[in-house]
Amino acid sequence: MTTPHPQPADAHPQPADAAIVFDRVGVHVLEPSSDRRPDEAARRTVLTDVTCTLTEPTVTVIGANGSGKSTLLQLINGLIPADEGRVVVDGLDVADRGRAVRRRVGFVFTDPAAQLVMPTPLEDVELSLKRLVRDRRERRSRALAVLDELGVADLAQRSVYELSGGQRQLVALATVLAVDPAVLVLDEPTTLLDLANREKLRGVLADLVTRRGVRTLLSTHDLDVAHDAQRTLLIHEGRLHADGAPADVVAAYRAVVAEESRAAQGPE
Repeated sequence: MTTPHPQPADAHPQPADAAIVFDRVGVHVLEPSSDRRPDEAARRTVLTDVTCTLTEPTVTVIGANGSGKSTLLQLINGLIPADEGRVVVDGLDVADRGRAVRRRVGFVFTDPAAQLVMPTPLEDVELSLKRLVRDRRERRSRALAVLDELGVADLAQRSVYELSGGQRQLVALATVLAVDPAVLVLDEPTTLLDLANREKLRGVLADLVTRRGVRTLLSTHDLDVAHDAQRTLLIHEGRLHADGAPADVVAAYRAVVAEESRAAQGPE
């Protein structure tokens, strides 16, 4: 287990209202049902009545597959809209100010292949900068700088198909960091990584919080990684089941899993 991240430096000053606010948030999806007509669907609740205000430099989110973790993260920059309640990022309502929110929030998916669309890492980072930096030389210089910051500048001209899983994850992170987000959201970023690359990514994220002042929020199944935070949320069956210090919330998660295991085994 690593030590908690220190408070961020002033490299990325935060506004006075810097917070991610979930206010009675609910998300529902329509799914076809075998006992309904083909043109009808059943409504399934993914998240319900989620309320919390996140101000910590690093927050981790844990829970079982299908619990609603990824949906919670995707609400933050409007990848998924809330059906009930509202989500506010640094004073900006995601439903009303989605474009402004997305300029503040960078999102890294579990599988970096979802974000790497160009032949080389350098071209991918340059693509991220295209709207922000018009000058081609400056764009290339900034792309190389962020790749160097993450220790993968030597991969700039390599084919993305030749990279390892850990290298691809760092390049995907570089494409997001290039536009200097205030908030970095990562959906299970260590799932596809081996131990060495997992530890490298943990170090990189800790450094970003300390040096850049980027706030990070990440979901994970790795309970060691869950401790890399000042606060942890447990999402269970679409609800915010526990919220607090990482050790306490991880203990609550273990208790939930143990209880469900006993229930599945039935009476002795």
